[in-house]
Amino acid sequence: MSLTPYLFLLPGVMLFGLFILYPIVQAAQMSFYDWNILRGSASQFIGLDNYIRAFQDDRFWLSLSNSGIYMLLTVPPQIILGLAVAMLLRSKAPAQPLFRVLFYLPVVTSWVVVSLLFKYLFADEGLINYTLGDLLHLTDGDTSWLSGRWTAMVAICALGVWKGVGWSMMIFLAALQGVPQSLEEAARVDGAGWWQRFRAVTLPAIWPAMIFVIVMLVIGGFNVFTSVLLMTGGGPGGQTEVLLTYMYQQAFSDLDFGYGSALAVILTVIVFVASVIQLRAFRDRDGDAA
Repeated sequence: MSLTPYLFLLPGVMLFGLFILYPIVQAAQMSFYDWNILRGSASQFIGLDNYIRAFQDDRFWLSLSNSGIYMLLTVPPQIILGLAVAMLLRSKAPAQPLFRVLFYLPVVTSWVVVSLLFKYLFADEGLINYTLGDLLHLTDGDTSWLSGRWTAMVAICALGVWKGVGWSMMIFLAALQGVPQSLEEAARVDGAGWWQRFRAVTLPAIWPAMIFVIVMLVIGGFNVFTSVLLMTGGGPGGQTEVLLTYMYQQAFSDLDFGYGSALAVILTVIVFVASVIQLRAFRDRDGDAA
């Protein structure tokens, strides 16, 4: 048996073990301890106490609900807008490469940069208040967006959608290239409208890409961190805290690494279960369709 393929795989496996698998195992271990970070100091084994504490912690449930709200408010718009833009950019127009770059530019822009940009846009005297108040006269122009839970969540979700649409667009655009043109032409000749063609021809052809986009966006929604940390810091009073920012605060601000690790494990389980449920649901749908 040749060892050459395994030698090529070895660097990737080593990197995966060092930077992915080992931290996961270490975090799981730390979650069962009152972890002491001082060198030479013993950490006390406390079993499931950190997990029991989490389920009795009101701030944990608030941060979990905020993560869920963010996911629900950002995933559908990214799918719908990304697919709509991909359909519009599907035609071979002279300006198509330029529009692709413009829509994809937010994706490759640093989260730190765009988070600070949106923080200033939604500031009390920012561009959003000026536009809605002084230009459009839709509000009184003095909305304190980042000072309340729901208005701050609107600002954070708006950033998530704006930054993520380009990624969904590129995935859908690549999938649309594989849609058989002969089937679309046949449907058009038979008198099918654009909606009938989309539902009967386009959507089934891009369904694997749709599954991939949905699963990845749900995972990304639960892992929101940078935008919340930089725009609101979890405030006011922890009202916009999400699971990752709450975990970060417990571990690196309060130095409660055991509890922070337990929160990380819980988030991992939630994301894993959500992904499995989605994949099973989509597989069942494919089976029924077949």
